[in-house]
Amino acid sequence: MSISENALGYTGTAKALHWTIVTLLIVQFVLSWTMPEIHRDTKPETLINLHLSFGALTLGVAIIRLTWRATHAEPPPEDGLPPWQLQSARVMHWLLYGLLFVLPILGWINASYRGFAVSVFGLFELPKLVATRAPGFGWTGDVHGLLANYLMLTLGGLHVAAGLYHYFIRRDRVLQRMLPGA
Repeated sequence: MSISENALGYTGTAKALHWTIVTLLIVQFVLSWTMPEIHRDTKPETLINLHLSFGALTLGVAIIRLTWRATHAEPPPEDGLPPWQLQSARVMHWLLYGLLFVLPILGWINASYRGFAVSVFGLFELPKLVATRAPGFGWTGDVHGLLANYLMLTLGGLHVAAGLYHYFIRRDRVLQRMLPGA
């Protein structure tokens, strides 16, 4: 794809992948805040199984999204953006991409550690990444929760705030380039 094809905004596929990830993350946070707290003797129930399924789906969509990003040119940046904004946007995007991989993998490892089967919507089961109660992996659930509740929410909030800043304060087209139908 040439740059000129993509000069005004992101492709429809890039937008669809972006908003699919946003939707999956919202679903994940709703599930995580409503599912029962996981203790040593917790058995996975519907909400926990849904959280695991949506986590696997998020990882799959993140792989597709990163592959798309690596094989298709981004539109050039908006004219007049300060270099610090361009650089901070790049850092923010790569941190978010990293979390889209790290969080589901940590959740999958923790499910394996706890002996939970990771069945993706009852269609197929993912392999265990570690043995049940494997030494050295008890920390994965705590780190998964901390990264999700603090880092992902903070970075996601900053990402949304930056988009709103560009729309309402700078009045440029940074946000519109990723909006559906724009």
